[in-house]
Amino acid sequence: MRTAGLYNPVVRIVTSAPTRIDFAGGTLDIWPLYLFHPGAQTVNAAISLRARAAVETRSDDRVVIHSLDTGATVEADHWQKLRDSRQLRLLALLCHFFEARGITLTTSSESPAGAGIAGSSALNVAVCAALAEWNRTVEAQAIAVPTGVQDYRPALFGGVAAVELDVDGVRRVPLEVDPAELDRRLVLCYTGEPRNSGTNNWEIMKKHIDGDRHVVDCFDRIRDAAAAMRDGLTRADWAAVGRAMADEWDTRKRLAPGVSTPVIDQLIDQATRAGADGAKVCGAGGGGCLVCIGPPERRDAIRASLTAGGARLLDVRIEQHGLTRG
Repeated sequence: MRTAGLYNPVVRIVTSAPTRIDFAGGTLDIWPLYLFHPGAQTVNAAISLRARAAVETRSDDRVVIHSLDTGATVEADHWQKLRDSRQLRLLALLCHFFEARGITLTTSSESPAGAGIAGSSALNVAVCAALAEWNRTVEAQAIAVPTGVQDYRPALFGGVAAVELDVDGVRRVPLEVDPAELDRRLVLCYTGEPRNSGTNNWEIMKKHIDGDRHVVDCFDRIRDAAAAMRDGLTRADWAAVGRAMADEWDTRKRLAPGVSTPVIDQLIDQATRAGADGAKVCGAGGGGCLVCIGPPERRDAIRASLTAGGARLLDVRIEQHGLTRG
């Protein structure tokens, strides 16, 4: 409790973290799946759509959480009362975890809801950083489904990287890629269909653990596509990058019903006819964001084809900076 009559200066801490595009290898980063596929890795890049958090001290001991994106607000007299909050659950759990008191937490994100570009992970990183500075793997508990290990690393470090997954640990390996050249070839759009990565990943994970041969074979192919993607990016072989992305998506669609949808199929078909070398849904599938790669001279045509199909273009660039304050 604050002592009456003492001056308590307002402290304001602002943080932000980038979202990401996953080029190849996703879902394999969920433990223990990667243990069954030697050489497993994911390849991803941080992008300029960021999540932001601001923590400001209050003159009382209440905890107030406000989401600018949803307009929702949660208030509690004590951090212990936040544990069972159903509204803004991730944010409430983080404040409970940090035993926050006497603060207002305000959050926002430039990512569309359910976009599949790790918006919740970026927000998690930004909020944790702000709360940690105020008071020198909660997300899975919040959404009650398995989550992968790749999503936090782009938010923390930025850039283009591989995440190697092995029995002896998880390693982030930065890749030497010219971000400007990659920017010239990337197109990102929001399909208009939010996705639920947890549902897809959980069903797929159960089938894998049960020994479903089809699912296991698919993950072998996804692992190989990620290796090809990494090799193509590091050699600036953009045609190979496009082939790896197309191969990854072709295999991912076979994992389970609902990974693709008629809207997604139509958008990818239109983008391919417009000149895209490869296209895939970000995250587990079922909706969210769609990323395409193609020659720079076809980029405008690809963008136009997606707009004509009803998608919303997202203007992004490769983000070299990870978690920042301010």
